[in-house]
Amino acid sequence: MSSRTFRPVLLAAVLMTLTLSGCAQYVKQSDFNAAISKLQTADQKQQQQLDQQQQQINALSQQMKAAFAKYDTQITQLQGRIRVDTVSHFAFNSSKLDSQDKQILDSFAQVIRTHHPNVLVTAEGFADPAGTIGYNQHLGMERAKAVRSYLLSQGLTANEVRAVSYGKARNRQVVPGAWGPKGGPNRRVSLVIDFPGGAGNQNSPS
Repeated sequence: MSSRTFRPVLLAAVLMTLTLSGCAQYVKQSDFNAAISKLQTADQKQQQQLDQQQQQINALSQQMKAAFAKYDTQITQLQGRIRVDTVSHFAFNSSKLDSQDKQILDSFAQVIRTHHPNVLVTAEGFADPAGTIGYNQHLGMERAKAVRSYLLSQGLTANEVRAVSYGKARNRQVVPGAWGPKGGPNRRVSLVIDFPGGAGNQNSPS
């Protein structure tokens, strides 16, 4: 919830409370002023939290761009989160990490471990469209688990990293319909970083 939404919602709640209490007696000016002051204090506190979170997101985004400058990796800022795309790619029907994957994940883990230990990392596994929905859902999860396991071996904790699978979901394919030699971009794991209190925490599968 943005601060612009927060203000009218809280104000409405305060006014409703005062109105209901006013059914029995008139609201004192001092009570009204106290309620408004409390609203303003809460609003300022939330805005400070939002500003601090955005500063953390900006800092991590820049650190990720610097760490992955030599790789073909896309860093995207979303609401309350950062997406790191093209982190790991896999051979057809495989969930084995290669040496370049591990180099990228080493850099990722170092940045998180050193500067942002309080974030939540989600490894999102994907497959190309060959095969059944069920099989690709399983394969995507095996790929996500492989990345998660490697990040844990690099010092991140089990509570900091989770794995989900989108299988061959068409709306998440980098090259729609491509499989085999041309489907490499679809056989991947991307990493999403959520921040404490961020909107993204409520939208990712668990």
